[in-house]
Amino acid sequence: MHFDPAEALSREEIASLQTARLRETIERAARSPFYARVLAEAGVGPDDIKSPQDIRRLPLTTKQHLRASYPYGLVTVPIADLVRLHASSGTTGSPTAVFYTERDIRTWASLMARCMHMAGVRREDVFQNMSGYGLFTGGLGIHYGAEALGCLTIPAGAGNSRRQVKLIRDFSVSVVHIIPSYALHFADFLQSEGISPASLPIRIALIGAEPHTEETRRRIEGLYGCRAFNSYGLSEMNGPGVAFECTEQQGMHLWEDAFIAEILDPNTFEPVPDGELGELVLTTLTREGMPVIRYRTRDLTRFIPGQCACGRAHRRIDRIAGRTDDMLIIKGVNIYPMQVEQILMGMPEVGSNYLIELTRDGHMDQFTVKVEITEDFFVEDMRALNALRGRIVTKLRDELLITPRVELVQHGSLPVTEGKAQRVSDLRPKD
Repeated sequence: MHFDPAEALSREEIASLQTARLRETIERAARSPFYARVLAEAGVGPDDIKSPQDIRRLPLTTKQHLRASYPYGLVTVPIADLVRLHASSGTTGSPTAVFYTERDIRTWASLMARCMHMAGVRREDVFQNMSGYGLFTGGLGIHYGAEALGCLTIPAGAGNSRRQVKLIRDFSVSVVHIIPSYALHFADFLQSEGISPASLPIRIALIGAEPHTEETRRRIEGLYGCRAFNSYGLSEMNGPGVAFECTEQQGMHLWEDAFIAEILDPNTFEPVPDGELGELVLTTLTREGMPVIRYRTRDLTRFIPGQCACGRAHRRIDRIAGRTDDMLIIKGVNIYPMQVEQILMGMPEVGSNYLIELTRDGHMDQFTVKVEITEDFFVEDMRALNALRGRIVTKLRDELLITPRVELVQHGSLPVTEGKAQRVSDLRPKD
């Protein structure tokens, strides 16, 4: 696969395509039990769509709607026409099931190949997928995209660091897909084995699946001597491949021929101006087996104003700043875990792991940040450690507007998971 002509669409061409595909999506969605009901209640049909802006006439869809429609309530084709099922990684309530026809799988693979090609991956590259397979979309989604692009693809899966490094070395792997927190953990493992991460042949790392800061990306690039590209996707929209960075690394291009994106005030559901933070709401435009209309992702981002220097007209979204349901309210102050990461990952003394611990002392919530310190800095000089702790407290206080407790812990002492990192431990009693 080479350059996809859809990347070069103008704003006018995108709008025309979105209008036509939104009409088709409404018509198709009405074949599902869920959307047949909600579209009838809203009194909106395909003929009511004259422009992409008319999407605001359609009702919002939430994760609760998907759970309530489990298992087949959003399916628009006979089960015999479905070839794949993925499910969310959520741990509460019923999962959300997502279904794919054969055409959906091809479309998804094509979008993912487009993303990888835009980031500089070529068919000559050897690609190692260090992501979990199974019901999680990040494994097979990127795997199929890499094969569609023509790369030699190694389905290594998650974890087993010793095997990962052997595969990378033996087969001269030049591109990896890796969760950011595991990329930092893997670098720690390599260094403990006497291997410099930069000595590996990796030139591109595709990172995503969990929110991360620019500081984390730069740290990964510095450790491996590669370029790391941010990505965005969610199972309800296919999985990975919704948006991706180009080589400019100035935001993620969201593929507007396949999705309509809105950024809304999460309280009023009114659009926010470009450049302002809000909740990302997405509509599928090419999904056949299970179209989803105006899905509230709960992810907080913004449209980046202006056109990218790469020349693509598809709008860019900024890296995910957190989730509306990730917000912590401590002593009346709104805090997002990403604010903590931004401070910590910008400090060279800090290691690759941290944990926010929430407790209650009497009637007061307490906010403690446990911070791993690199082996070089974790010395027995208490004055040096106390000075470092004081600097971290000051930086966090200036950012968060409350004074957290900070505990410095030894490198490698905090728990590590092979999947998405768990950054918050809420130990407060349930009221």
